[in-house]
Amino acid sequence: LAKYPEIKTLMGPDPHLKWIVSGMVFMQFLACYLVKDLSWKWIFFWAYAFGGCINHSLTLAIHDISHNVAFGNKQARWNRWFAVFANLPIGIPYSASFKKYHIDHHRYLGGDSLDVDIPTDFEGWFFCTPLRKLLWLFLQPLFYSLRPLYVNPKAITRMEIFNALVQFSIDLMIYYLWGLKPIIYLIAGTILCMGLHPISGHFIAEHYMFLKGYETYSYYGPLNWLTFNVGYHMEHHDFPSIPGCRLPMVKKIAAEYYDNLPYHQSWIRVLWDFVFDDSIGPYSRVKRLCKLAKES
Repeated sequence: LAKYPEIKTLMGPDPHLKWIVSGMVFMQFLACYLVKDLSWKWIFFWAYAFGGCINHSLTLAIHDISHNVAFGNKQARWNRWFAVFANLPIGIPYSASFKKYHIDHHRYLGGDSLDVDIPTDFEGWFFCTPLRKLLWLFLQPLFYSLRPLYVNPKAITRMEIFNALVQFSIDLMIYYLWGLKPIIYLIAGTILCMGLHPISGHFIAEHYMFLKGYETYSYYGPLNWLTFNVGYHMEHHDFPSIPGCRLPMVKKIAAEYYDNLPYHQSWIRVLWDFVFDDSIGPYSRVKRLCKLAKES
């Protein structure tokens, strides 16, 4: 910032985010109507090939919104409520709990018992062969949802209760209008596309140590168009208050700080290497003892 103060002008809300997210939410509601009479095989096909991609993208929109980039820091409540709205097609309440833990991920990256993004010792020990690592990728949504309850349990907040009430009310409404198949379409898409799916490669690409000494990596490929530029991950951790749409400008302005860092060229290749490279697995994360953990 001292060398490139113009980066500060990139901070602040993204005025287009709320409209893009709203369009995605209503697209999924339209899809719920369209799939209500399909056979089960087509329900799961479209959940994986289409709906799940939108839902995964919405989880990354919620990631951006958790940094208050939809309405700005002065409208924190609007950001929280809008995240609940963005959560609706995902099928299960997610946004409020994500916000609660994601701040710790930025503040205590790799922190033992603080950053719940770090796999547990059991995960590292058990999922150590190609077949088991493949299973681990498939079960990622399960581990991401249950790991916080074991690693760093926190009290349920009012926003989480509100998130759940709104979510289950909409689920019941969809079920009443169009039956069970649209509900399965939404939830199956979320689970499948956050598991073994090309987009889910970002989970592994972001912080697994593929090269010794480097614990955070960026990806500059075309899937950023579907994921609100979450691939610009070095840039995001340097400037979390800059919305995803402007992160490419950070790299352009301060190119000398990023061009010489290792980065991923393909999330599919990341998944392949994770499964078949014996030197990479759930243990391939930096874990550090942060000050707060020592004091507690």
